Amino acid sequence: MKSILLLATALACTAVTASAQKLVIKGSDTLGAKLVPQLKEEYLVTHPGVSFEIAAEGSTTGITAITEGTAHIGMSSRRAKTTEVSSAQAKGVTMKPTIVAFDGMAVVVNANNPITALNKRQVEQIFTGEVTDWSAVGGNPGRISIYTRNTSSGTYSDWKEMAMKRRDYATSSQKMAGNEQIVSEVGKNPNGIGYVGLAYIHAEGIKTIPVDGHMPNEEEIRSKKYPYARPTFYYTNGEPTGEAAKFIDFTLSEAGQQIVRKVGFVPVK
Repeated sequence: MKSILLLATALACTAVTASAQKLVIKGSDTLGAKLVPQLKEEYLVTHPGVSFEIAAEGSTTGITAITEGTAHIGMSSRRAKTTEVSSAQAKGVTMKPTIVAFDGMAVVVNANNPITALNKRQVEQIFTGEVTDWSAVGGNPGRISIYTRNTSSGTYSDWKEMAMKRRDYATSSQKMAGNEQIVSEVGKNPNGIGYVGLAYIHAEGIKTIPVDGHMPNEEEIRSKKYPYARPTFYYTNGEPTGEAAKFIDFTLSEAGQQIVRKVGFVPVK
């Protein structure tokens, strides 16, 4: 009987230890589809005992996960809304943002589209449905097919804020689950247009269009010349602790920020 009790105690201690070393990260597809998984792989080189659960389903899900206590880190490509912060506070949760990289939302079209430039007004007109044919902005005749992120995406709301003056999206726009889905659809559709983060602009079948003469690259984003630039965040409940704090420190370290640049984002430092 004594040996059984000792075994049960040992197993319980092992479970607690394993649980303490599991890092749950939820939220933004922009961060979670490529960047955070690559950071994880490098982190595991020096922290082999840690397990990860990464769910990239949109910034809103990451912020909600911190509020509900179902994740250690919430990835977000947008700032938490005032209502989200208040909702968290009502549950005793303090939403703490940490900027981990800068991004630029790029306008992408099919590689065979003759369009070579757009201005901000034209971008607004296209995504709100005010302009529906490529011929109206200097392209070949053809109905414009708009691909956007879904409503749980921080990129969806940031684009509406920064590119559309908070106007509604065109009713014909098609909502995609992630950046990779947008580049896939635009790459197949000669009349397609969408917006994606910097990490996705080199996909086959698409090209990036300058806006008012500015391209989404590191120099233009750092100088704030590119109109659709933004920070990206990790959210935690107050000051991060334990493995979450270590992973955030690693993300902001020289090694972590090298990965940020390699994936296609602009480093914080």
